Amino acid sequence: MGPIQQVLWANPDLWNQQKFRRTYVGTPHSQVDDIWLRFSPDIDPNDLASVQNDTSPIWHAQATIILGPTVKPLVLDLMRLTSSWQLDRLLITRLPPGGTIGPHADVDGDYVHVPGLARFHCVIQGLPGSMFYCGGEELCMRTGEIWWFNAHEVHSVRNMSCADRIHMLVDCRRWP
Repeated sequence: MGPIQQVLWANPDLWNQQKFRRTYVGTPHSQVDDIWLRFSPDIDPNDLASVQNDTSPIWHAQATIILGPTVKPLVLDLMRLTSSWQLDRLLITRLPPGGTIGPHADVDGDYVHVPGLARFHCVIQGLPGSMFYCGGEELCMRTGEIWWFNAHEVHSVRNMSCADRIHMLVDCRRWP
């Protein structure tokens, strides 16, 4: 078990303190558990537009526990290697075996149209059978890998592995 996995395992109460992504009407993320590290401020659970139009994420309390000596260097190295100048949203997601994230594209609202915005998946736990689909392609993101993808394309996930799929999603603003 890696250092980030150890922190997650030791702090099960961090999951789903904010339930918005899994409960808003029509969500494709209903089967996903989240830990919001840096995300939209407290929001109205009935107002999807408040999240879609929020371009100023804030730090959440969970970040003080998770960042530590493992996550912070990873995020800073990723930003340096991708010529990013600002960290935006940062969250950890968990999808159980047999779980799915329905097809969707992040195209609505001001947030996804921020100039230079890029989304990266840092795979904390990814085993064979955990499949990611995007833009007509499919792949298995494995533990330790980091992937960029175009979130404007239709994407979905199906975890057919024997363990949780755990990813850290890192949104950064990159230099043009």
